[in-house]
Amino acid sequence: MAERAGLTRLTGNGNGECGQGDCPNVYRTASGSFVVQGDVSSAFTPPQGEGLVEIPESVLREAVRALGW
Repeated sequence: MAERAGLTRLTGNGNGECGQGDCPNVYRTASGSFVVQGDVSSAFTPPQGEGLVEIPESVLREAVRALGW
């Protein structure tokens, strides 16, 4: 499994609902794509090799603010 060290954490700075815990977060990779950490969702069956996660709206808003969008 890959390490988070190469990712930029955009959310979960300790000011939200989760504090410093390992909870839903959004990360940015060196190539500019995003990695989302959240609760596993069973909303539908994704294609082979993909997965679904569910994160609160507040986490996405925090990520957008961190990016300055």
